[in-house]
Formats: sequence, structure tokens, C-alpha cells
Amino acid sequence: MAKEAFRPVDTWVFDLDNTLYPPEAGLFAQMNPRINGFIRTTLGISEDEAAVLRKSYWQQYGTTLSGLMAEHGVEPLAYLDEVHDIDLSTLTPAPDLHTALNALPGRKIVFTNGTREHAKRVTRARGIDGAFDAIYGVEDADFVPKPKEAAFARVFELAGVLPRTAAMFEDSAHNLQVPHAWGMRTVLVGPPEDGPHIHHQTEDLAGFLSQLA
Repeated sequence: MAKEAFRPVDTWVFDLDNTLYPPEAGLFAQMNPRINGFIRTTLGISEDEAAVLRKSYWQQYGTTLSGLMAEHGVEPLAYLDEVHDIDLSTLTPAPDLHTALNALPGRKIVFTNGTREHAKRVTRARGIDGAFDAIYGVEDADFVPKPKEAAFARVFELAGVLPRTAAMFEDSAHNLQVPHAWGMRTVLVGPPEDGPHIHHQTEDLAGFLSQLA
């Protein structure tokens, strides 16, 4: 049944973090303290205040970076370089995922709220870098993050994505709302959630994709 639903798809768009690797890898557990440290140093506030601000800006603006840019004029590349300077040794190769990605008909694209370089490092560590035709980071969206419509519009224009013949894979249900509204097939990678913008759900991305080839 799933295979039939994806028959028109010729472009496969994947989020990166907690989508192309399992949350158990704990990369955000490394990133969050680095974000707190950047905020603490840049704004001259305490660790506790920085942690509160990180969460507040993430909820209000979609990413902490967007809040820091809007409220404090923070230079985005310095922030992104600091936040993504993490150890990837917890990531393991994913040969089954690599095989499943390669078997999909059409183009495969990564679109992340992180940076292109972070995505390249992660996909290399997972052994799936050769499966993708292109990688787009938040810098390609002019530092506007998903789930904002402008982020999708900018990256899809650059990539030549036609939503009616594309599918979006995300660990964030919120980030599937715009793709759904634009006519994309949507897949939530993670625990089940309800919502009309979620067409399919899986906690086994490689297994799900293997049904579509």
C-alpha cells in the first residue's frame, strides 16, 4: 500500500538530525551545552539564564539561532561553527539505509536546519553520503529555519523540487505542515503522532524505504 502512495515521487527530501540517524546517538546532548555556552559568552549571562533563553528562542523563532539573530544581531556562521563542533563517534554505519536510499527512484536530497558541513560529516559517519544528490543547510535558506514557509520555498527553488512529485521525511511533525500543504507525501520518522499533515509514520527508516523501491 505504501509503495503505491509513493509511485509519483521522483524527489525524496530528508531531514538530517534524528531522521537519518537515531536519537539515541545523542548529538543534541552535545549541541545543547555548546549553544548554552555560546549564549552565555556572547550575552554575558549565567548558565541558567542561557539555558532558559535557548529554549525560549527555539519555541518562539523555530531555532535558537533565529532568536539570537533577531534579538541580538548574532552573526550566524560563528554560532553554527561553534554548535556543530561535536564528536560523531556515537554514529554507526548504516548499510541497510544506504542500500534502501540507493534503491529509491529519482533524486535524494538532505535539507537540514543545521549546516551543509554538519550534514556532510553526519552522512559520512553513517556511510550514506554517496546516496544523496545534494545537501542543503540553513545557510541555503538564508538562515530562515524550518518550519517557516520561506525556508522551504528558498531551498525547493534552489533544488528544483516540485512538491506534487516529492516526499518529505522528518522527525518533527511540525516541520511536515508546509510540505503537506504544498501537496508532498509526508513521513514522520519517530514515535506516532496524530495530524492530517502526517501521511505515514515509521521508527525504522531503512525498513520503510525498502518497501518503496
